[in-house]
Amino acid sequence: MNLTRKRWHLLVVGCFINLFAGSLYAWSVFGAALADRLTAIGPDKVASADLALAFGLANAVGPITMISGGAVNDRFGPKFVIAAGGLLMGAGLYFCGTAATPLEIILAYGLGFGLGLGFVYGCTVNNTMKFFPDRRGLSGGLTTAVYGSSSVILPPAAAWLIAEFGIEAAMKGLGVVFAVVIVAGGLLSMRCPPGFVPEGWTAPAKSVQRADRNWRAMIASEEFPSMIALLMCGAVAAMMILAHAYSIARNQMGFTAADASVAVSVMALANTVGRIFAGTLSDKLGRLAALTLGIAFSLAGLAALAFAGPERPPLFYAGLVSVGMAFGSFMGVFPGFTAEVFGSRNNSVNFGIMFAGFAVAGVLGPTLMGTLRGAGLGYAVCYGAAAAIAATGLFFIWRLSRIFARGGA
Repeated sequence: MNLTRKRWHLLVVGCFINLFAGSLYAWSVFGAALADRLTAIGPDKVASADLALAFGLANAVGPITMISGGAVNDRFGPKFVIAAGGLLMGAGLYFCGTAATPLEIILAYGLGFGLGLGFVYGCTVNNTMKFFPDRRGLSGGLTTAVYGSSSVILPPAAAWLIAEFGIEAAMKGLGVVFAVVIVAGGLLSMRCPPGFVPEGWTAPAKSVQRADRNWRAMIASEEFPSMIALLMCGAVAAMMILAHAYSIARNQMGFTAADASVAVSVMALANTVGRIFAGTLSDKLGRLAALTLGIAFSLAGLAALAFAGPERPPLFYAGLVSVGMAFGSFMGVFPGFTAEVFGSRNNSVNFGIMFAGFAVAGVLGPTLMGTLRGAGLGYAVCYGAAAAIAATGLFFIWRLSRIFARGGA
C-alpha cells in the first residue's frame, strides 16, 4: 500500500493504543477500591490518600522512558518500544490486583505502569507525527485527544468492572487486556522512513532551515528556554483546577457529589476537544497563533471561574470548558510545534525533554492552589495567580515570534 495512504491506518492504530494508555486517568477509581481491599485483607486501615504516591510516581517517571524509549524509537522505530511499554503497563495493573501492601501497589503502578506509559505515549505521538509533516497539528491533536478522552470513558467503565467483578479480578483482567491490545498495536506500528515526504506536498523553506537538531542542540538553542517556559505557563492553570476540580465544585459551587463528578467530566471533555481543535487550527494559522488563542481561552475561563458562584452555575461550567480547551490547545499543539522547530528525526527525545515544562506545571499548579487555600485565601485569588502565570506566556510567544522572524538561532 502507498505509504501516503497507509499513514492514515497507522494514525488509527496510534489513536487506539492511546485510548488504553490514557487509563492513567482512571486512577481515582482504582485507588479508592484498592484502598478498601487492603483494609479488608490487612491489619491496618488504608485510605486512598495513602496510595496517592502511586499516581504521583507514575506521572513523575513517565518522562524518563519518554526520553530513553524515544531514543530507540528515533533510531529503530516504535514496534518493540510500544510492545515493551504495553507489557509493563499490563503487569503494573495486574500486580495491583495481587498486592497485599500499599508499597506493592506504589511499585507496581508507580514504576511498572508509569514507566510503561512513558514508552507508549512518547512513541505513539511522535512516531505518528513523522508520517504527517504536512499535518503535524492534526496528527498530534488526534493522538493526544484520544489519550485525553480516556478521562471521560475509562473511569465509569472501570467503576462498572469493579462493581461487577471486584477490584482484584478487575485489575487482573484489565492488566491482561491492556497488555494484549497495546503489544498488538505496537507490532502493527512501523518506523517512518527518514526524510518521508507525502505525495503532493513540499516542505516550506523555513522548516528546512530549522530541521533535525538533536537534544543537545535543542537545549543550546535560542528557542528552547522560551518554548519550555511557554508550555509551563500554558499548563499551570489547568493542572491547578484539574487536581482540585471536584473539591472546587463542592466548596465554591455547593454541588452534590454527583454534580461535582459531572463537572470534572465536562472539563475533561473540553480538554479532549481542545486538542483536536487547536491542533487542526495550528496547521492553518500557525503554532503560535493557536497557542495565543489557548492563553486567551485560559484567561477568559479563569475570569469566569472567579465570578462564578452557587447562583451562577452556567458561568462555572463556561469557565471549566474554557480552561479545558486551553489545556487541550497546549497539549495538542506542542508535540508538532517541537517537531516543526527542531525537526522530526529526534522528536521523540526532544519532546520528552520539552515535556518537563508540563511536569513542572503538574507540580506547581496543584501546589499553588493548596498553598493559597491553606493560607485562608479565596478561590478568586487562586484564579488570579494562575491568570498571571498564563499571561506571562504571552511574553514568551512574543519572544518566539521575534526569533522566528529572523530565522531562528
